[in-house]
Amino acid sequence: MRAILVGVWKKGETKGEVYQSINELGGLVEAVGGKVLGKLVQKRDIPDPSTYIGKGRVEDLNLLVQGTKANAVVFDDPLTPSQVKELEKRLRAKVLDRADLVLEIFTRRARTKEAKLQVELAKLQHELPRLYGKGKALSRQAGGIGGRGPGEQEAEIRRRILKKRIHKIKQELEEVKKRRREQRKRRIKEVSKEGDFVRVAIVGYTNVGKSTLMKALTGRDVFKKNMLFATLDTTTSSRYVYPDLKVLFTDTVGFINKLPTELIEAFKATLEEIEEADIILHVVDASDPKWLEKIETVNGILKKLNLEGVKQILVFNKVDRLVSSPEEVEFLDHSMLVSDIPNIYVSAEKKWNINGLLNMIYRTVKGENAFQSFPS
Repeated sequence: MRAILVGVWKKGETKGEVYQSINELGGLVEAVGGKVLGKLVQKRDIPDPSTYIGKGRVEDLNLLVQGTKANAVVFDDPLTPSQVKELEKRLRAKVLDRADLVLEIFTRRARTKEAKLQVELAKLQHELPRLYGKGKALSRQAGGIGGRGPGEQEAEIRRRILKKRIHKIKQELEEVKKRRREQRKRRIKEVSKEGDFVRVAIVGYTNVGKSTLMKALTGRDVFKKNMLFATLDTTTSSRYVYPDLKVLFTDTVGFINKLPTELIEAFKATLEEIEEADIILHVVDASDPKWLEKIETVNGILKKLNLEGVKQILVFNKVDRLVSSPEEVEFLDHSMLVSDIPNIYVSAEKKWNINGLLNMIYRTVKGENAFQSFPS
């Protein structure tokens, strides 16, 4: 994919927010093996219903596409089926939006049967509305008043196939949910025999080091790589927080700005693990200059899942990129900006301050005055 990126600067947005979002879009293009050849940003309060950016800017975009020999144009916002059709006709290039890219990445990253089902469901739900209108356009070939052209018939057949498959996948995912609930019940039953326990979900923006933190906390070897959405599958592992508390840690899929609604819905089976949590470890990349905006993005998704009331601990990870030794960690402080949420600095990669994080979890459960020393 040789792509041109397109963003719209809407009323109420800052220039920084717009370019941060479009730069992230570039990261999504690279995640599917593509290359960004150029960017076009237009200041516009109301998207054009036909082309999203207006006919004049489409002409500018066409010149950019032809000049760079791009074969794809990627919009940072959702496009309607009619907009995609009109833009592809005018630009003579493949037109995608952010949701298309995220869905493609998820398709490539899915490994387990459950993840594959969830991604397929999201793709079908994304495709279904795009079929409406295609049939009407094609049916003009048939002519005749009141007749159904071949395009309309083809689109209707495709819609029925998609709806049938969506229904089947939802049934299968309901079975997955039931199995997960039973597994959680058994797990909790076994753990409760051993004394007090707490369920902790690890969430955060994609590529902030959640899987690395999971390994640092539990010792469990998990797949980790410096790329967007490296893991899609939920993993749970336990650890005794010496001497009287066991913690069940669950790693979850990463979030991203403008995460497609279809994915949130499709991954409900996975995200149920967060709903069961007593504490959420909200992991943040401490070296990211846009960390505050990404905290807001993740909190927005948690709100959609009705989880804003769950206790949070902000874990500022990758602190080794800011300081050269663990002794310097205590001099870092973002608490003035997030004063209402407990927060801590760690380096999951170098295992700096992991015991401090365990102690914070312990104090959150047992009370602020509780303290334990943890073996290295």
